[in-house]
Amino acid sequence: MGHCLKIKLDASVIFDSQSFPRRIVCLSDEAVELIYLLGEQHRIVGVSGFSVRPPEVRSKPRVSTFKDANFDEIARLDPDLLITYSDVQAEITREASLRGLTVLNCNQRSLAEIFDTIAMISRILGKGGEGDRLIADYRSGLDQMESAAKKFPRRPRVYFEEWNDPLISGIEWVEELIEIAGGEPVFPELRACRKAKDRVVSWDTVIERNPDVILASWCGMKVKREEIAGRPGADQITAVRSGKIYEIPSSLILQPGPAALTEGVRLIHEILAKASASPDLYAS
Repeated sequence: MGHCLKIKLDASVIFDSQSFPRRIVCLSDEAVELIYLLGEQHRIVGVSGFSVRPPEVRSKPRVSTFKDANFDEIARLDPDLLITYSDVQAEITREASLRGLTVLNCNQRSLAEIFDTIAMISRILGKGGEGDRLIADYRSGLDQMESAAKKFPRRPRVYFEEWNDPLISGIEWVEELIEIAGGEPVFPELRACRKAKDRVVSWDTVIERNPDVILASWCGMKVKREEIAGRPGADQITAVRSGKIYEIPSSLILQPGPAALTEGVRLIHEILAKASASPDLYAS
């Protein structure tokens, strides 16, 4: 697959889904949701404190924040697999490896990599067919949305704000979903930058690129629209003048998995459909 570390898988490998993994500590929220969708939630024995999808996951023991883990509690859960996500959880992954745990650290950043990761985790759990069907459903839904977006009278220019201090934008799967939903990202050159520090932008450049719509999702924190609208020079931006600043819940878009491919992109599509038809867009 090439997008996950610690365990390198060959598609020809047949896993005994009854013997491994039986006890998963899953600190990757999108993987948690996928495992529930596959009907294998009984294998999950611990999750991150940020896991909210599906609602039933709240009954699972909480053993970490996004960047820090309670390894004493994890040890008590006796997991045979720990699933983590990205370089942000690199220290958790390293510490788990030093403690002798089996770790799957995923780092999917594009839609293609998201689909690969869904396929891989599904096969690990002996649910390859179910995973393939999910992927087919997601692809079909995105294709239908892309076709609908082609009927927009105009594609709004979109600035997606992933964090507010410093300003971070351009994460790849979000930019791809914005395009599918009918928008044009204003920082297309950033999508190849996998690390957040390489996607820091200046507010002056946001003003210069003059988005029609601002979408914001600050991980673990509520977006303050008034903060965005109150920044120096914000009144020069079409999105601010027309009041088109929207929060996209981080649980729906910043987790590269099922939620982003369904509810997250649908919410963006609804916002952009209204923006595309707005007279304000043509006055800019």
